[in-house]
Amino acid sequence: MSRFLSTQEDAAGTDARALRHRDVLIAGGGMVGLTLALALAQGGLETAVIDPLGRAAVLDAAFDGRVSALSYAIIRMLKALGVWEHLAGKTQPILDILVTDAAPGAAPGPFSLHFDHREIGEPMGAIVENRHIRAALFAAIEQAPSIEVLAPAAVASVVVHPENIEAELSNGQRLRADMVVAADGRASPLREEIGIRIIAWSYPQTGIVATVHHERPHNGTAYEHFLPSGPFAILPMTGNRSSLVWTEREDLAPALLQLPARQFEAEVVRRFGDHLGPIEVVGARWSYPLRFHLARTYIAHRLALAGDSAHGIHPIAGQGLNLGLKDVAALAECVLESVRLGLDAGHPEALSRYQRWRRFDGFALAAATDGLNRLFSNDIAPLRVIRDLGMGAVDAIGPLRRFFMRNAGGDLGKLPRLLRGEAA
Repeated sequence: MSRFLSTQEDAAGTDARALRHRDVLIAGGGMVGLTLALALAQGGLETAVIDPLGRAAVLDAAFDGRVSALSYAIIRMLKALGVWEHLAGKTQPILDILVTDAAPGAAPGPFSLHFDHREIGEPMGAIVENRHIRAALFAAIEQAPSIEVLAPAAVASVVVHPENIEAELSNGQRLRADMVVAADGRASPLREEIGIRIIAWSYPQTGIVATVHHERPHNGTAYEHFLPSGPFAILPMTGNRSSLVWTEREDLAPALLQLPARQFEAEVVRRFGDHLGPIEVVGARWSYPLRFHLARTYIAHRLALAGDSAHGIHPIAGQGLNLGLKDVAALAECVLESVRLGLDAGHPEALSRYQRWRRFDGFALAAATDGLNRLFSNDIAPLRVIRDLGMGAVDAIGPLRRFFMRNAGGDLGKLPRLLRGEAA
């Protein structure tokens, strides 16, 4: 069984100053960090995951109201790692995607874009609540004896030596490893300590997230409405529920979030439309600032960035978590192949290969989502004509349409073994 240690339990049961060895240290116990630990453990490596938040905190329903649209390549990876089985009954397959530039609440126009899963022979992915993904990862980790989760704790300092790294944690523990992975989020304290710079800016937008219950079934259809303030996505959840990912001007979002329940619901209805019958907003509302960043390098000596520490993109395409988990698949394969060749986990060639594999994809998707947001988040008539004609053209050309579907599914280019459903 994997060890889940609290700060208090660790202090009572071990010498906090003793220098213990692990093959890999992972700073950050979010979805990317936990998945990486599982991938490395499957290849026989011992890992320690260090996270400032305890397990109970991140599994609380109030912690995170978001859902993730997992691509079918990522689903293959989660099946290979023994995670998907713990999500039984908690996933909603994405069968259709309808993209439109129509006005709020209006029916799709003649230049809408429709992706139908029957064209590629399988669902385009699945919508899963983030809290359920985290719970499934913890359940899988409980069966992995080579993974140690230390929480709540943080990496206080790292000393990089030619042959290894030494880390001191906030609870006083000292760990030595062949490498350390910064999977500690957009702000990434470890990335900052190492001195890796980022290119970054903020969008004048806020993401509002809420869940609605509707009278009619959604039939596995995801909707994306491009409105002047930003995209308004309706993502199908289990049952007659959908998650709203509502991009709004940052100066208007606070007032919308503070509206009484009935008035907030009326604003949702105005954008949602009546295609699923009467709706009701259920549960809490969340808001998230929208920012862009891209690390200038994904690696340093015996260190790699993965997930949001390496890149933060606009949610317009719902690809943020997929991008981070693709990092995991590539990094795990590079590290494990290094070990199989008789080298250590943090060998410079393994990390260089990881960067070559992932950095261009991260840049390309970040640039694409940024460009799409700038193109669609306005009501400029000439741009509206251009984008409507573009969507109409993609919708009318079958091979092009299927290319975009395969790309969104993470099924193009040289795929790491995990994304093919094989062990890394």
